[in-house]
Amino acid sequence: MAGLEPNSPTPTALTVHGQSRQLEVSFSDGASFRIPFELLRIYSPSAEVQGHGPGQEVLQTGKREVRIEDIEPVGHYAVKPRFSDGHDSGLYTWPYLYALGRDQQQLWGHYLQRLQVAGVDRDAPMGGARGQSSGSCGGH
Repeated sequence: MAGLEPNSPTPTALTVHGQSRQLEVSFSDGASFRIPFELLRIYSPSAEVQGHGPGQEVLQTGKREVRIEDIEPVGHYAVKPRFSDGHDSGLYTWPYLYALGRDQQQLWGHYLQRLQVAGVDRDAPMGGARGQSSGSCGGH
C-alpha cells in the first residue's frame, strides 16, 4: 500500500451514505466513485485481511450488510474506517481508495471467482472462510 505519490489525485469530498452502504469519494482530477462498504471491507488493506505477504490473504465472507460506524482522517494521506463487524485496522490511502473506486467492477469479479474456487458462499460467516487464501489481486 503506497503512500501519496506526486501528482496523484486527492479527495475533495468524502461522504458516508449509511442507507445505501456506500462511501462516495470525489477526487481532484474530477473522478467520483461510490464504493460499497462491503467492497471496502473485503479489500481492507489491513494485515488481518491482506496477510503479511503474497498468498497470505484471508478470504472475507459475511460482509454484505457491514456498515461504516465511524471514519477518521489519518494525516493528509488516508482515512481509517471502523466497520460494524469491529474491523478498524485498515488505513485507506488516497491512491488505494482511488484504485478501489476505479477498479471495483474487476475487483468484484475477482472476489466472486475466489469465493467459487474456495467453495464458500459470500454470506457465509467468517469461520467458514478462515485460512482460505484469496490469491493475488493484481497489486491491490
